[in-house]
Amino acid sequence: MSARVRAAGVVLAMCWIGAVHASSRALDASPGAPARLAETGLYAAGSSGPAAPGVRSFTPQYPLWSDGAAKSRWIYLPPGTSIDTTDPANWIFPVGTRFWKEFRFKGRKVETRFIWRAAPEQWVFASYAWNAGGTDAVLAPADGVPGAADIAPGRSHTIPGTGDCQACHGTRHPGPLGFNALQLSTDRDPQAIHGEPLAADSITLATLAAERRLSPARPEWIAAPPRIRTDNPRTRAVLGYFAANCGTCHNHNGDLTYRGPSLKHNDLGDGDAVARALLAQATTWQVPGRPDGSTRMLDAFTPDASAILVRMRSRQPSTQMPPLGTVMRDEEAIAAVTAWLGDLKR
Repeated sequence: MSARVRAAGVVLAMCWIGAVHASSRALDASPGAPARLAETGLYAAGSSGPAAPGVRSFTPQYPLWSDGAAKSRWIYLPPGTSIDTTDPANWIFPVGTRFWKEFRFKGRKVETRFIWRAAPEQWVFASYAWNAGGTDAVLAPADGVPGAADIAPGRSHTIPGTGDCQACHGTRHPGPLGFNALQLSTDRDPQAIHGEPLAADSITLATLAAERRLSPARPEWIAAPPRIRTDNPRTRAVLGYFAANCGTCHNHNGDLTYRGPSLKHNDLGDGDAVARALLAQATTWQVPGRPDGSTRMLDAFTPDASAILVRMRSRQPSTQMPPLGTVMRDEEAIAAVTAWLGDLKR
């Protein structure tokens, strides 16, 4: 790859992040986030746990990679409200809906992220930094908190700024990323990469249906729970990982222009067709050292020439994927994608 192409890649990455941050300012309005996590409604009054009445836990079947953080997640839906599922791909949450996600490294609570639909046209995004004793968490600065926790030699976790949150959560369809029909399906993938056990009190699609929290009701999701359909269990697991970690941007209805196969959760029903499309898709970004025009999103016969795999292995800001939110390679996912490509070439 020429120096000109490499430089263009850096410029495009910087322009992409800058454009998303600029467009996200439309969402950054009052009312603002409370000064302390305890004031967001997550916990019962005067405590830092357990969750307050009406706050429910959930566990997506395909977790987002966040440098190996352990996580807990909660949602609050106002009483008597329902989620508008008219568009199965983009749920519309009632005003007053709140989401929280707690991040723990080495057993210590480091941050809790908060998303709140405060008004019909407004989502509030915030992060709260925990004190060393895990007894209180305060609102992080709008620019984030670098070096909030050491997670590996020479590597530290950064609490993201508001713009970073919105860059991932989007501006066209802002809201949560891991709360949708596929992630909450009762037909859970036993080989999901970084899959977490489903706690007894976790909300599922069946829970939402039984409590009449979906409008329209979508009985088809109960009769045939959503899943990535394929005869190869590894295809199902890898595409589920891509949905969680890549599908937010790599789809045809997001903030960015993207022409490859959609990796959004609702577009993965026919997993084998999506896999074939990924193998056939040429990329404008070229793997270094490869002839121009020879790079594919995935290459079963030359895995090291696969753009997705090369960018998963990179942690250079201009190259890595996902572009934000991680400083460490996801070795388990890299190994899973590599093994899956080995299956495909047989």
